[in-house]
Amino acid sequence: WRSWEAAPYSTLVPSDEVTINYRHGLPVITLTLPTRNERCQFTVKPIVTTVGAFLQDVQREDKGVERAEVFATDGSKVSDATLMEVLLMNDFKLVINNTAYRVSPPVKDKLSSEHATEMEDIKSLVHRLFVALHLEDHQIRKERELLQKLDHLKEELLPLEQMKARVTDSADAKTSRLLWVGLALMSTQGGALAWLTWWVYSWDIMEPVTYFITYGSAMAFYAYFVLTKQDYIYPDAKDRQFLHYFYRKSKKQHFNVERYNKLKEDLAEGGETPRRLRQPLHLRLPIQEINDKD
Repeated sequence: WRSWEAAPYSTLVPSDEVTINYRHGLPVITLTLPTRNERCQFTVKPIVTTVGAFLQDVQREDKGVERAEVFATDGSKVSDATLMEVLLMNDFKLVINNTAYRVSPPVKDKLSSEHATEMEDIKSLVHRLFVALHLEDHQIRKERELLQKLDHLKEELLPLEQMKARVTDSADAKTSRLLWVGLALMSTQGGALAWLTWWVYSWDIMEPVTYFITYGSAMAFYAYFVLTKQDYIYPDAKDRQFLHYFYRKSKKQHFNVERYNKLKEDLAEGGETPRRLRQPLHLRLPIQEINDKD
């Protein structure tokens, strides 16, 4: 907010330079264009036209207009989003380049309560008609934007999917090799104990050895529980080892797991949104049409 009195105006023009007349219920603003020095009329629609749109029309009409602003009588600047209907209720100052125009809108007769209610009903009806006529275009435009976003996500996700496949294959191969190595070690241990029992020593000698081997295995399983807070179940242990290899390989290959997961979540959420847009309640279809679709 800023005061109009602080602006460097070179000219303060009387109010008759800018006139406002009503024709067919619409205000017509007549002013002198600075470059061509000729009078020009601007017909505005108070209900839908904003102050910013009116000022843009003035600048488009005369390319020599470098500055166009509107100030209230107390010196505060009027926002560009203000409707012309609100602006024309009181006097204001129109600034074009370095010239300030005092503008006094004509006083309109107050509408009767019944007429005002009728006008509000008409405005509401026009708004509903506008929504009904443009809702389908809006839905199509939003769906097109979402599909474009999904295509962009898929393009960004494609190289990550390829890298993930390579990392997954490598981690799965290492996990499988580790399982086979474990099986080979257990087989070797069983064969060694059998050889020592029947060919080298007797069962009396090997029994304490097998006992301590069993006790050591129990201690190893308990240590696994202490470290991981999980029971030693073969599928869970395999998955844990797979994730260990997967993240270690991802770090070496510079595979961003967090970015990959974020893209997958965005893709899943984006794929659900177009389906919600196509639902009858979002399209505001009549009840009969909704029943037909069901």
